[in-house]
Amino acid sequence: MFKKGFDNDLYIKKQTENIKKRIEKFDNKLYLEFGGKLFDDYHAARVLPGFDVNGKVRLLKEFNDLAEVVFCINAADIEKKKIRADFGITYDMDVLRLIDNLRDMGISVNSVVITQYNGQPSAESFKKKLEQRGEKAYFHYPIKGYPLDVERIVSDEGYGVNPYIETTRPLVVVTAPGPCSGKLATCLSQLYHEYKKGVSAGYAKFETFPIWNIPLKHPVNIAYEAATADLHDVNMIDPWHLEAYGETTVNYNRDIEVFPVVNNILTKITGQPDLYRSPTDMGVNMAGYGICDDEAVRQAAKQEIIRRYYKALCDYRQGRGEKETVEHIETLMNGLSLSLTDRAVVTPALEKSEQSGCPAIAIELPNGEIVTGRKTEIMSAAGAAVLNAVKRMAGIRDEILLMSPLVLEPIMKMKSDVLHRRYSELSLSEVLIALSICAATSPVAQLAMSYLSHLSGCEAHSTNILNAADSATIMQLGINMTSEDEFPSKDLYY
Repeated sequence: MFKKGFDNDLYIKKQTENIKKRIEKFDNKLYLEFGGKLFDDYHAARVLPGFDVNGKVRLLKEFNDLAEVVFCINAADIEKKKIRADFGITYDMDVLRLIDNLRDMGISVNSVVITQYNGQPSAESFKKKLEQRGEKAYFHYPIKGYPLDVERIVSDEGYGVNPYIETTRPLVVVTAPGPCSGKLATCLSQLYHEYKKGVSAGYAKFETFPIWNIPLKHPVNIAYEAATADLHDVNMIDPWHLEAYGETTVNYNRDIEVFPVVNNILTKITGQPDLYRSPTDMGVNMAGYGICDDEAVRQAAKQEIIRRYYKALCDYRQGRGEKETVEHIETLMNGLSLSLTDRAVVTPALEKSEQSGCPAIAIELPNGEIVTGRKTEIMSAAGAAVLNAVKRMAGIRDEILLMSPLVLEPIMKMKSDVLHRRYSELSLSEVLIALSICAATSPVAQLAMSYLSHLSGCEAHSTNILNAADSATIMQLGINMTSEDEFPSKDLYY
């Protein structure tokens, strides 16, 4: 059941004020490195119930004509066609998607910077594609001796080789489709050029997690570590901040490790040795002030850690992840005394599967009630569970059929006889299409359909790894699904 733990309006207010103060600190020009996801930040929404998944974009809207956005993408990521896992699209395509989304909201997009360019043909092709559509695109280049050779980096042979990105607004947001895209280097390169032009611009970093002003071992921070376990991120006490101010704050290992390097570069560019005294100082994150119910966010974060464990387990089973990731998250769970059965939908799903001898799914409804569904000859477990869930929410008796066999049988026959599919049972998306057809003539089916939106935010567990089709539809419905690391069959092509 949903329990609000985060005041998003307060967060946006405080975040906006903090960024404006940081802009004023410099020559009315701030390069703000935006970490994490611009849109669809479901991790934040899950661990901070009440957080707006598009909160960062809402934040940008607060600045209206004061902000513009620069996108970074690593040339190597374009070359190897790196995929954004949650949407299943390549990073370069995600940049195009994000640009469209921002402009639809009236937010100015300046350009795209292709970082670490070293002659990659696909990077050249992407730049050409952008320019043919009227977009500004730049190459930034690898710098010999980076990041330790500060003399070379902060010179005409280093940042000076990179083209200057013409910007006109006080706030320049530098973001990317994923990590290691060159956001920091792009910000520092711009600072180098700004100072050469006589503009005392500034740099700051905006990351939602880890939250610097809550305890290191707070479940919200632990959940972030679980989410980034594959990147080997580790939350740490910021030793630089502790030494400078005697204050305990939380950051993560990469920022802490790179701080001396970044600080040296900033000092070389600006001539100000004490511009920042710690990586925490660089941040403008006010998420901690938005927590209005600590117990609610603690419980939400614990559930997220379990979800991350199941994901890591399934990724490993499918050859997409490492065993070390699974073991790291397991260690985090042990530190919080978490068990898999702390996830309410796990046991009912396993019991349903054991009773039926078939793959099964359990869904927790908004009122806390749990319903199950199993795979049948007609439909997948996902299809059965979703139908049972909407029937229960709509108050429709179990014995009432939502869909006529006259609709279902021709679909199954077409799959087997015309399309020559090995399995003819309906996927979740096919079930929903069939339901929508029946809704045209059946008030009961129409009533059931009206409750599909109520599934958003519900928890669910599957006794088997879902196929790609069902997994995608579950995600589109907004259901938080976990799965056992078991394949539904012995088929290799799955």
